[in-house]
Amino acid sequence: MRLTVDGTEHELDVEPDMPLLWLLRDELGLHGPKYGCGIAACGACTVHLDGLAVRACQITAEEVEGAEVTTIEGLGTPDAPHPVQQAWIEEQVAQCGYCQSGQIMQAASLLALNPAPTDAEIDAAMSGNLCRCASYPRIRAAIRRAIQSEGA
Repeated sequence: MRLTVDGTEHELDVEPDMPLLWLLRDELGLHGPKYGCGIAACGACTVHLDGLAVRACQITAEEVEGAEVTTIEGLGTPDAPHPVQQAWIEEQVAQCGYCQSGQIMQAASLLALNPAPTDAEIDAAMSGNLCRCASYPRIRAAIRRAIQSEGA
């Protein structure tokens, strides 16, 4: 199968029913997407599939054939972080950090689709991403900061 991950094309020999999460972690060595629940209920494995936020634990290899996948590793760089990543740092969102890559990927997708969401729209878009540390007010503050930095 062929797919592009973080801008690099890959040709892989994997089982068609392998979850995208295992493909990313085990076959490509990308550990940003986390295994949280395995049933798409927590959002720790969130990546972008052709620009949209999806749960990598519930999508199979055959479903992503030919697609473009972006993980947290491909969203920005240490020298040029994505505006959401920069806002996360400035707002000091992370506590334990386990959910953060999924949270950031979900927030980046939200802002790509809706550059000026209301608080209610932010809460609705982020509701499927769980944070055991309950950093939700800082998550919303970081999203608001990212909106301001992008000039929306």
